[in-house]
Amino acid sequence: MSINSNEDDPTLAKLESACSDLKNLLHASSSMETSLTKIDEKFFTMKETLIVASKRVAPLQTLSIATKALDSRINRAVSPALALLDSFKLFESLQSKLIELSAKLAENKVPEKRVKLLLEFVDCVDNLNRAINMISQEGEPAIQRLQEVVEFLSRTKATDQYRTHRLKETLITLKVLYETEVDAMKFDGLLDEALLNLQDEYEYCLQQLKHPNIGEVANGGSDDDSVVEVGEPSDLGSEEEIEVLKRISETLAANDCLDICIDIFVKVRYRRAAKALMRLSPDYLRTYDPQEIDEMEWGNLETSISLWIQHFELAVKTVFVSEKKLCDQVLGNIMDGVIWPECFVKIADKIMAVFFRFGEGVARSNKEPQKLFKLLDMFDSLEKLKPEFAEIFEGEAGADIFSRFRELEKLIVHASTKVFWEFGLQIESNQDGLPPPQDGTVSKVVRYAINYLKYLATDAYSSPMAQALRTEQVWKAGVLSKPETDESLLKNAIYNIVEALQRNIEAKRGRYKDKILPHIFAMNTYWYIYMRTRNTELGTLLGEQYMKKRYKMVAEESAYLYQKQAWGSLVRLLDNEENNRLNKEGLGPLVRGKMEAFLKGFNEITLRHRSTYNIPDEDLREQMKEATIKLVVPAYTDFLNTYSSVLQVESYLSPESMQGVLLKIFGGGKPGSSNRRRDRVMQGRSSVSISSDRNSEKMDFRRTKSSASEA
Repeated sequence: MSINSNEDDPTLAKLESACSDLKNLLHASSSMETSLTKIDEKFFTMKETLIVASKRVAPLQTLSIATKALDSRINRAVSPALALLDSFKLFESLQSKLIELSAKLAENKVPEKRVKLLLEFVDCVDNLNRAINMISQEGEPAIQRLQEVVEFLSRTKATDQYRTHRLKETLITLKVLYETEVDAMKFDGLLDEALLNLQDEYEYCLQQLKHPNIGEVANGGSDDDSVVEVGEPSDLGSEEEIEVLKRISETLAANDCLDICIDIFVKVRYRRAAKALMRLSPDYLRTYDPQEIDEMEWGNLETSISLWIQHFELAVKTVFVSEKKLCDQVLGNIMDGVIWPECFVKIADKIMAVFFRFGEGVARSNKEPQKLFKLLDMFDSLEKLKPEFAEIFEGEAGADIFSRFRELEKLIVHASTKVFWEFGLQIESNQDGLPPPQDGTVSKVVRYAINYLKYLATDAYSSPMAQALRTEQVWKAGVLSKPETDESLLKNAIYNIVEALQRNIEAKRGRYKDKILPHIFAMNTYWYIYMRTRNTELGTLLGEQYMKKRYKMVAEESAYLYQKQAWGSLVRLLDNEENNRLNKEGLGPLVRGKMEAFLKGFNEITLRHRSTYNIPDEDLREQMKEATIKLVVPAYTDFLNTYSSVLQVESYLSPESMQGVLLKIFGGGKPGSSNRRRDRVMQGRSSVSISSDRNSEKMDFRRTKSSASEA
């Protein structure tokens, strides 16, 4: 019963099972404790063994650390040494390539191919220079690291003394080799030869850059006129040529050859620019002393000044613009662009000095009247050129040249105004020293002065002359003064000249002993002045009313006095008032006496007209002929007809014959000649002709309120 009851109770079964598991666990724990005791005994034994081994391995550990330190120092010494070795290999290869390129350059004469070879040559030189610099930079670190290894070995005795000694000897040898070979590479080796070769090539390339179209001459209107064409400034070389020169300049500058580079550039480009201008044949520039210029014939000097103006402009606008651009292109990158302006000024300075010297010589030479127009040409040219000149020679480098340019312009202004004022003084003081024309024609000084002033009043010279006068006035009165306008300045200046000319005319007029010649002289002269100035720039400047009052009216007054003195006295001999008071018997002798006196006087006056008196102006002579015929022939005809009963009419000149005589004496031209005068500025000393105004103008022979002396 009890057994069954236990089997049937589940709680009891569980307790029995747990008791069995507990017994097994206790048994396993006892076995594990026994095993742990054995393991602990083994660990103790191993610990003792490791302690003994550690004491034995400690020296080897110290040796390992020393070996690692030695390895580190060796690696630090080997790396720079390997880089130095690579640089030496590169240096050797570049040397071979440089020798090869030098040979090709010597053989090749084709410009295009030479340019390409030169670019390769410059690249090779630059690379060789960099390789030498690398050797120079890497050598010292390599030696330093090697020295550190030697010191470490000596201190740690990581190797035997024999190896340490050999390493020290190697270090000493390397130091000596570095100190000698690097300097030789830089200054005595192939690099030095390559730089010398580059200098030669640099000079050759610069010589090949020529100025085109310099010296082309186009013939003008006459065989004597020549004009030098001033073309646009051109590039002196192709892009490849400029690039080669630029690279060579930079390479030479980088190798302490900058002074040599500049000397070559300035020397070659100065010669090339001077040679370009020499194609113009400027032989006149050799004469620059004022005394030598005074001794030159005017025609030669005039031509020289004209050429100077053209050549000066061409030099500035064409030659120097191109040279300045070339300087900038080739030397612009050196020293941040500081060098090239000074190089350009050095090139231009000597050439400009020659031009300045001639211009200054002309300005300082004698102040002869005919020089005025060429001086004004020079002044006008410089004024027009001034902005470009200032731009070309801008900055501190060109300050001296521009200062001399301004000084030359100042000299020319002074010379121009002085010539002008002295011209007026010469006219007034009658420095020609000549007596008045014996035939009553226009004197040379009047012709000269009028044509001179007409030429001065033209558009070509009125503006430069007025500008020169204004400039001088500002210099004298100060910048803050208020100068007159250009037109009023020139007008007043010319007024002074024409008034001096009038005083000269009146002085000559008073020197005649003949009673009629002063009137003929005044009539010819003042009519000449009026007719030559009317409808011209000079007449416009002075004013029509002024010209009529001062010249036309005086000429008419003189014509009236001439007629009154020469022909009026004859006509008065034929007056009938006295005849009407006499009877027939007394009338005959009186009439015949008057006729004889008239004919005698007529013969005398006609003889003087044939031999002495001269009215060269065709229009004026025609007017005087008509007026004289109207005055004399009707009176003579009337006298013959009135007293035909007491005169033997057939024994006297017929009215037609008398008119024929008058037609002959007023036939034209100089007495005894039919030649016409030609008027030229400066009595033929200037190449510019002045054409006379042949527009006819009738005289008014009425007596005016003015008198000849008012002129």
